[in-house]
Amino acid sequence: MKRALTLVLIVALFAGINFGLYMTMTRRLRQNFSGASQLRMVDVRRFLPHEVDSDLARIDSSLHFEEGDDLPVLDGAAALVPVYASVIDNCYPEGCVTYEGGVFDDDNKYGENFAPDSAMQYQNTIRGFTDVVDGSTDLFFTAHPNAEQMQYAEEQGVELEIVPIGMEAFVFFVNADSPVEDLTTDQIRAIYRNEITNWNEVGGPNRMINPVTRVTGSGSQSMMDRFMEDNMLTRRNPLSIFGGSIGYSFRYYLTGLVGNDGVKMLSVNGVIPDAENIRNGTYPLTANFYVVYRSDNDNPNVTRLVDWLLSEEGQSMIEQTGYVGLN
Repeated sequence: MKRALTLVLIVALFAGINFGLYMTMTRRLRQNFSGASQLRMVDVRRFLPHEVDSDLARIDSSLHFEEGDDLPVLDGAAALVPVYASVIDNCYPEGCVTYEGGVFDDDNKYGENFAPDSAMQYQNTIRGFTDVVDGSTDLFFTAHPNAEQMQYAEEQGVELEIVPIGMEAFVFFVNADSPVEDLTTDQIRAIYRNEITNWNEVGGPNRMINPVTRVTGSGSQSMMDRFMEDNMLTRRNPLSIFGGSIGYSFRYYLTGLVGNDGVKMLSVNGVIPDAENIRNGTYPLTANFYVVYRSDNDNPNVTRLVDWLLSEEGQSMIEQTGYVGLN
């Protein structure tokens, strides 16, 4: 009888502990928004030039480089892979995109294995910007470089041309089940300065806010730094991980590249971030994206390609990728 009673007490103890953990942690984390804010790799295989099934914008281009031409090497931010891959698909000869080992391989850190002589590279923002300054990349597609990147170019004695070629929205997103639909720019800044710390202060549930940030030097973080006017939290309440997250990115990266039905984009100041509101300027967090190259690059095909991107054909291609053209 004593053994049976002891066993019952042990079972009850463990059940109580598990129930306590569920009520204090698991239940609160179950609807946490953080999973949607985790780093997601772009599926580069979807955007390989000159592949029949690639998800690229294909137009009737009047610009065609030939084998033997000095082909500009293109690289860019993850969110802009569809743009510069479409450029290669429309304007470059087949066979100019090459891979280490002879074939594309998904099993890499960035999901790519482009050979050194390939016209397409994928170094992402942080590494790729360094390559364009150092001269191994001719044209880099990116959000506006941040202060540290510009300082690096200056330290190397390199003058850069930074040419806007399209428009995009900087967006904030939360869990799809969150009742919060809209925030003002002042509220967002207050959240990321630890002045608003609970969702109930902005019409949400009584839960802490977990303000998720991005890696320094990425296009999204550079845009966020400008939006926050370099006055952003440097540390957060460690208990905020038990709350509901808010994250940020560029619209097309979130919807077109790593689509996630578990999150929703917020309107800002009452304006939703759709293509029309980006085009007409009513969405308040609209930004250009750019192509960057060295001013002393003497390859004439570099400026030819930049001029084409700004032409009606180039802007049409950019629109077809899902971004918004300048015109």
